[in-house]
Amino acid sequence: MEPGSELKELMLATPRLTLAVAESITCGRLQARIGAISGASQFFLGGLTAYTIAQKARHLGVDRARAEEVNAVSAEIAAQMARGACAFFGSDIALATTGYAEPAPERDIARPTAFWALAHRGAGNIYFERGGRIERPEASRIEMQEAVVDAAFAALICHLRKFRS
Repeated sequence: MEPGSELKELMLATPRLTLAVAESITCGRLQARIGAISGASQFFLGGLTAYTIAQKARHLGVDRARAEEVNAVSAEIAAQMARGACAFFGSDIALATTGYAEPAPERDIARPTAFWALAHRGAGNIYFERGGRIERPEASRIEMQEAVVDAAFAALICHLRKFRS
C-alpha cells in the first residue's frame, strides 16, 4: 500500500472531507507528509507555519493574552490553532502542532515537549476536538519534530476510521 493512501481513501469517502494544517514546532513537516501523498490536492487545502504569537493571533485567531501566558505552548493553544486553521482555510478538519523541540532553560523547559490538536468542524461550526501531549527527554530537535508529526498523523487516521465506521 502506498504511504498515505489510507488517509486519501478516508478523506475522499462519502462525504468528502477537506484538511488543513497549522504548524509551529513541526515547521512544515506535517504539510510535507500530507503533500507527499499522490492526489493530496483532492483533499488538502493547505497549511500555515506560524512561529510567533503575533502570527498565531493574526492568522489563526489564537488568544494573544493567553498565548503570551504560556509562550503559545499548551493544549489549549494547539486547539485554538486547529480551529483557526479550519476557519482560515475553510476546511472540515485541521491538525495543529506547537511546542518546544529542544530544552529551553530560559523558560524553565527541561525537555522537548509538544502538543498536537485535531479539530473537526461540523454543522454550525461546532467542533469535535482531540489532542495530545508528547515528551521525548532524549530526542534531538529533528527527532522531536518527527515524533510530533507521527503522533498528529496517526491521530488523524484514528479519528477518520472512527468517523467513517
